[in-house]
Amino acid sequence: MPLNRRKFLGKSAATGAGVALAGAVAAPGAQAAEAHGGRPAKRYAFTVMGTTDLHGNVFNWDYFTDKEFDDKDHNDVGLAKVSTLVNRVRAEKGRRNTLLIDAGDTIQGTQLSYYYAKVDPITAEGGPVHPMAQAMNAMEYDAAALGNHEFNYGIPVLRKFEQQCRFPLLGANALDAKTLRPAFAPYSMHRLRTPHGRDVKVAVLGLTNPGIAIWDKANVQGRMTFPGLEEQAAKWVPKLRSMGADVVIVSAHSGSSGTSSYGDQLPYVENAAGLVAEQVPGIDAILVGHAHTEIPEYFVTNKETGRKVVLSEPLKWGQRLTLFDFELVWEKGCWTVEKVGAKVLNSNTVEEDAKITGLLTDEHAKVVAYVNQVIGTNAAEMTSAEAPYKDVPIIDLINHIQADTVKQALVGTEHAALPVLSQAACFSRSARIPAGEVTIRDVAGLYVFENTLEARLMTGAQMKAYLEFSANYYVRTPAGAPVEPAKLTNAGGIPDYNYDVVSGLSYEIDIAKPAGSRVANVRFGGQPLADDAKFVFAVNNYRANGGGNFPHVAAAPVLWSNSEEIRNTMIAWVKAKGSIDPAVFAAVDWKLTREGVPVF
Repeated sequence: MPLNRRKFLGKSAATGAGVALAGAVAAPGAQAAEAHGGRPAKRYAFTVMGTTDLHGNVFNWDYFTDKEFDDKDHNDVGLAKVSTLVNRVRAEKGRRNTLLIDAGDTIQGTQLSYYYAKVDPITAEGGPVHPMAQAMNAMEYDAAALGNHEFNYGIPVLRKFEQQCRFPLLGANALDAKTLRPAFAPYSMHRLRTPHGRDVKVAVLGLTNPGIAIWDKANVQGRMTFPGLEEQAAKWVPKLRSMGADVVIVSAHSGSSGTSSYGDQLPYVENAAGLVAEQVPGIDAILVGHAHTEIPEYFVTNKETGRKVVLSEPLKWGQRLTLFDFELVWEKGCWTVEKVGAKVLNSNTVEEDAKITGLLTDEHAKVVAYVNQVIGTNAAEMTSAEAPYKDVPIIDLINHIQADTVKQALVGTEHAALPVLSQAACFSRSARIPAGEVTIRDVAGLYVFENTLEARLMTGAQMKAYLEFSANYYVRTPAGAPVEPAKLTNAGGIPDYNYDVVSGLSYEIDIAKPAGSRVANVRFGGQPLADDAKFVFAVNNYRANGGGNFPHVAAAPVLWSNSEEIRNTMIAWVKAKGSIDPAVFAAVDWKLTREGVPVF
């Protein structure tokens, strides 16, 4: 699908993504106070609400467990809950004194979003309107930044979603690879009408994540490029100010930590929101996304101006709603931000908005029926509860299917005789495949990401380095010290999905040793692993493209790749086999030790 830049330029070159007229005639958004000399000062207050990382959640429902969502903190999820919060804020502040924006990762993450990208795709002729577009349109969003997961299903699906939204998708640093001009609207401009006869112009600048170039390389290479957030913010913020923006808000699909999961593979920082606030003058607030953390209010001082910029990140999946409260004063012929603060509201304090749930009742029912289809049987229950620190059958199943798929794909090729190794991670500690009947949701719940499968050529030495890097996941625990599984993992904030286990080898990880020297007794076929041994490595595209910054794999020769999601490959495998028997594939190939003594 073409990037449709002409359409973008035609509708938004002059005004970003159009001017939204808003503003109140009522008192809540306006105040009067005495200025110096006794003259009344014109004041105005408004609120910007923000969501991020919705990941396809409309209902407070877990499609993988087929029941209402719940977690240990009793969070709720979904736009239907958020909509109730939004309605309350609009009622309190005055509808025209509010804006509603999002910071990206909207159309991937649940089986609801997957169904309308792949099973009943929105791109089909006469196809449906995406549930997220329906819900967000009904909630009257004003703008949304692009997230990296917007690109998971390819540009055609994203463009169709964009067409279905009645608000702009913003990405100032998502550029056409050939022209280096914006492939999406960089910003939107919103006019708030005050009772003072002086409108407030609010600019929303959208920034997405440079990691898209790595994580969705197959979908964007040669079509789009993604420069750094700081660079593009420095380009656009002065333009927005010169266009008369009284307030500039950045909606950034980028965390605030200043770190990158992909090391030095890109010259741009992954989590750059704090750097943008610090380096680019003229920004009043930043809605932060991508990191899946909760930051109610965080101030960063701009190095050039000394002014404080407020950042806020609401928790993922619609669990929180950020409120930026602005207070403006009319000074020297223009509106000036006198004060701005932020806070978050918890969606578990309200009921779902019946308007939103009613709008998508049929879509929800279709997806529930889809994920509950029986596709086979299982001889023994498998769970992922202990997967982060033990070799468990449910992760072995992923590796078994991946290795089997790659072996079949390489039949008749020059690499067919090479042994196949496979990597897998624990994406969900609550995954479970019951004994007896197995449904689509049972298998899909084990692999919650839209990763695809590749085969790379690796050496024994490279595999040892790969395992050593993966072992950084564990907290160093001296021999003899008590072991608490809950405190053993995620060292340095490494997420579960960046801890890989490798099948086809046997090895030990000594958690008493410092990071970098933990992996020992690596064997293949019962013999010490030779550095010059060659292997086919079955690996997901996220890891193969550099996700997690694992060594060697991104530069390794590609022997085969597949456009089918691993999740679908697993579902098809179970359908074809008709049954799962852990006795066939489960084995304890790796274990945690301390000075040679097993931890568990």
